[in-house]
Amino acid sequence: MQFTLKMTLEARQAIDALANTDRARYRKILKTLGLMQTNMRHPGLHTHEYFALKGPNGEKVFEAYVENKTPAAYRVFWFYGPGQGEITIISVTSHA
Repeated sequence: MQFTLKMTLEARQAIDALANTDRARYRKILKTLGLMQTNMRHPGLHTHEYFALKGPNGEKVFEAYVENKTPAAYRVFWFYGPGQGEITIISVTSHA
């Protein structure tokens, strides 16, 4: 299934900031987002539920890996919706 990605302002600002400060991580994030659109079951995403957060309407929040086995590795936090076939990216941040 192909998904349409929506982003919160926070997520968009984090990605835009990396475009200017860390091109390597920026490219990794774009790759991760592309995989999320086309193949949510890709093993490199290591997607799993993130229990410490809920979406704005109580949605389950999930975490996908941008990097693995890297100090301060980046993660994408997201939930399904609001519409059918949509994913909302709520945060792109380092996993400290």
